[in-house]
Amino acid sequence: MKLNVLKQDGSDSGVQVDLQDAIFAVTPNHQVMYEDVRSYLSNQRQGTAKTKTRNEVRGGGKKAFKQKGTGGARRGSLRSPLLKGGGTIFGPEPRDYTVRLTKKMRQLARKSALTCKAQENAIIVVEDFTFDAPKTKSFTAVLRNLKLEGRKVLFLTPGNDPNVYLSGRNVPKVSVLEANKPSTYEIMDADVLVIQLGGVATLESTFSPKQEVAA
Repeated sequence: MKLNVLKQDGSDSGVQVDLQDAIFAVTPNHQVMYEDVRSYLSNQRQGTAKTKTRNEVRGGGKKAFKQKGTGGARRGSLRSPLLKGGGTIFGPEPRDYTVRLTKKMRQLARKSALTCKAQENAIIVVEDFTFDAPKTKSFTAVLRNLKLEGRKVLFLTPGNDPNVYLSGRNVPKVSVLEANKPSTYEIMDADVLVIQLGGVATLESTFSPKQEVAA
């Protein structure tokens, strides 16, 4: 798959980039994508929800009311879950929500997500650039030139670029990440992927099989 590389002003640079079929044209595995998104969202949970059971709430030492003459049942304790202020029955307890996937499953899920974006024509490749200093106004100007204002954009850089990251950090609906960092959820959650030209090579090196060094 070939795409034209755009400049910061939105014009065509006259350069084309070839997106590898092994990354951007695989057969999407929707089940693995679902599992990876579920894993991502589950791993964000703290799992600290807690309610007090009957043996943890205060009270219960004093007799609730007299034994006879009330016309009601003889409750043994104010800690009863049936009374206001009593313990909770089957309430939440702290737990670990972590869901783990194999490395191959995570890679397949991300390649499937990138393929879906390619099929939707939701990938834009721009030339490499940076800013002299963090400037949100400069970043929004690039989005305006690419006609992406108001859309959810995932902007991928070749590596760690503090000026670009800080420039886009406060722009609504925009996330700036290194090209090898986005999860399946972040890819699918965006309307458009904007990849700097150097980020394409970063993606290729991320998903290419590691070569074993002969002894």
